[in-house]
Amino acid sequence: MNQVSEQSPPPEVLDLDPIWTTSRTARQIHALGEVEKDISRLLSLAASSISLLTLPQTDSPEDNLPQGEERSEQFVLEVSEYFERLDSIQTAIRSSLAHIRHSRIAPSAINAPPPGFLPPSLGVALPPEPQAPSDPQSSQTTRTTRGLQEERLDRDAWKGILNALTRLKREMDSSKSRSEDTDMK
Repeated sequence: MNQVSEQSPPPEVLDLDPIWTTSRTARQIHALGEVEKDISRLLSLAASSISLLTLPQTDSPEDNLPQGEERSEQFVLEVSEYFERLDSIQTAIRSSLAHIRHSRIAPSAINAPPPGFLPPSLGVALPPEPQAPSDPQSSQTTRTTRGLQEERLDRDAWKGILNALTRLKREMDSSKSRSEDTDMK
């Protein structure tokens, strides 16, 4: 057996939501999310590297920066991690671009949205429906800007309201019939 098959997957793979493993595209989207996290870490490494380059006299006590020889060693470690992170970001972005080319996705499908575009907060947006010009403030405007998850939450909320009202009506009817029964006796 080779060493790769004997090793267990990294912990981040075990914690991965199964939705991200359903297709190659989902995996690519997840990988781009990881690239975004790597970019924030890259910026953090750049900031700490720059602070390690400053003169020790300018450090404030809450910076907790090493002094002397430890400072240059820490700088080397930070810069090494910076370039490793930069390389992994480059590789992931190139991989995503290769996936887009391989999938033959039309460039018009990945153009930037128009200025002022506000994406839905959850899920995939429903396609917009044409509005009647006579009613510019119709409720359709808000319906078309909600995502699939929001629509499901709305549906479930209305079902819950209906169930609660049905139970309430049943209770009121049963208490009314009980009171009529006691009145007749």
